Amino acid sequence: MSMQFVEDPDDPRVADYRDIRERDLTGRQGLFIAEGEVVLNTLLSPASRCRTRSVLMAAHRLDQRQELLARVPDGVPVYAASQAVLDRIAGFSLHRGMLAVGEKPPQPDLDTLLADLPERAVVLAASGVGNHDNMGGLFRNAAAFGAAAVLSDDLCCDPFYRKAIRVSVGAVLRTPTVAATSLKALIDALERARFEVLALTPAARTPLKAVQGRGRQALLVGSEGPGLPPDILSRLTTVGVPMAGGFDSLNVATAAALALHQICDAAQA
Repeated sequence: MSMQFVEDPDDPRVADYRDIRERDLTGRQGLFIAEGEVVLNTLLSPASRCRTRSVLMAAHRLDQRQELLARVPDGVPVYAASQAVLDRIAGFSLHRGMLAVGEKPPQPDLDTLLADLPERAVVLAASGVGNHDNMGGLFRNAAAFGAAAVLSDDLCCDPFYRKAIRVSVGAVLRTPTVAATSLKALIDALERARFEVLALTPAARTPLKAVQGRGRQALLVGSEGPGLPPDILSRLTTVGVPMAGGFDSLNVATAAALALHQICDAAQA
């Protein structure tokens, strides 16, 4: 482990960590920020699909995190700073006290990814999900229930945004994911790969509990509010979660969790 101490917030060695919130909004050109012990544990685990570029940690946490730091690959620098310097680097009070910069994995070809999945597989697909909390929740649910991949269209936000990674408890870093050029392109690719596409909507024709596991299945969710476009719903099998009278809306991540539990459990039966 290459340990280096930083005393100046403007030290060029930690430039990737400077003004995190502002740079989150403008993008990081293939890089991302991992924040907190849970996420760093995933990033440094064998399950991670991402390469670690560097680690930045509050000096007072070093002794408590020796097990985690021992997994930092050879040649990857670990920077340590006082909490005050760390906060000035990040641009806000960083109470979790540990960060890392990682490299996004190469995005696989969508058709190749789907073709390589087993004959019984479940994937989660999202359209127009622009909220990073929801995106992180979708990845967390996919990992929890055994979905093989998370797919998205061109209207979804970047799952490698710092908050999305944090909400996913690191699932973004270990789950295969591809962004298609459009929702139509995404559905076409799924159908070419012989996936039954199940569209989750409150106006469903089929209750979720009636879904049976069979072959390849994709659960498609849309943004909260508008949901999936009517022409897409008319093309696909629609499934929904029955709710009490007068209420027809669940958070998209919550609804996806219920549906993935049903579909993945049925697929394994």
